[in-house]
Amino acid sequence: MRPPLSAVRQDSVVVEAPARLHLGFMDLSSGAGRRFGSVGLTLDGVGTRVCAARADLRVEADGPQRERVLRSLELLREATGVRPGIRVLVAEAIPEHAGLGSGTQLALAVGCAFSKLFALDLKPRDVAGMLDRGARSGIGIGAFERGGFLVDGGRGASDAPPPITSRLEFPDAWRVVLILHSAAQGLHGAAEKAAFRSLPPFPEGRAAYLCRLVVMSLLPALAERDLFGFGRAVNELQRTIGDYFAPAQGGRFASPLVADALARLEAEGVTCFGQSSWGPTGFAVVESEVMAWKAVALLEKHFAGTGLDFVVARGRNRGGDVSAVPLANVHTQRGLLGR
Repeated sequence: MRPPLSAVRQDSVVVEAPARLHLGFMDLSSGAGRRFGSVGLTLDGVGTRVCAARADLRVEADGPQRERVLRSLELLREATGVRPGIRVLVAEAIPEHAGLGSGTQLALAVGCAFSKLFALDLKPRDVAGMLDRGARSGIGIGAFERGGFLVDGGRGASDAPPPITSRLEFPDAWRVVLILHSAAQGLHGAAEKAAFRSLPPFPEGRAAYLCRLVVMSLLPALAERDLFGFGRAVNELQRTIGDYFAPAQGGRFASPLVADALARLEAEGVTCFGQSSWGPTGFAVVESEVMAWKAVALLEKHFAGTGLDFVVARGRNRGGDVSAVPLANVHTQRGLLGR
């Protein structure tokens, strides 16, 4: 039984949800009875931060993606029957439609804050189901649950999000250079659904090849900290999936500028790179912090003034953070939680 709301001691909650890279799908054919099968990496240093507090009857939200927050709160109240008010501030947000998992991470952050405030003991997968996240990929949910480098088993016959079937620690020394193009957006919403409908059947032989590539090349190379072998496998996965989606997104990469930046890094010897999800965000994995900043310096020299931004991030080997804090200690950038 749920405890009475009067027994809940949390004044407010802060939730931090990490961004993720989606490196590609393994099987778009459904020939094995499951579809998609995603590969991805949890990122540290890029994420969504939500502050929430109980209220008498009001449901309020402020900050980036406010309408998404209000819609999530409406669905959560309907699904759980919990009616007391709540105030939510989005203090930081992953850029929308950039390929970094903004929608799923915001939904999980809001849902887990709601659960913590009202002692509902909802798991991230419960929240995902209530808020219709994880329809194709389980990487965002796995990133919030446990972090690390993740592979999911694809969507089966049920409506449940794909299960995580493999998780490995990402090397502490490796760094991820993110190439952001704020003036562009990846496919999303109705356009994304239309793109999946318009693409031709995915050959089963190609799906079998990608599954073997991930299991027998990519994951072992990561386990052995072999960046060259890991990069070779990531690049092959990216090439195969990127060419399949090219008719829908205008080429192997959604942003020609990001494609040029990745080509520049490849010419300088970077061996692991690609696009996250529908993009436009590109990424490159390098062996150290020093190499990452050298790559950024090179890119800034050649792409200054083009609208590209560059971020150095780590892999994150833990999930999201959910913390109950005194209301007075919450940083309220816009004053929402201090009223």
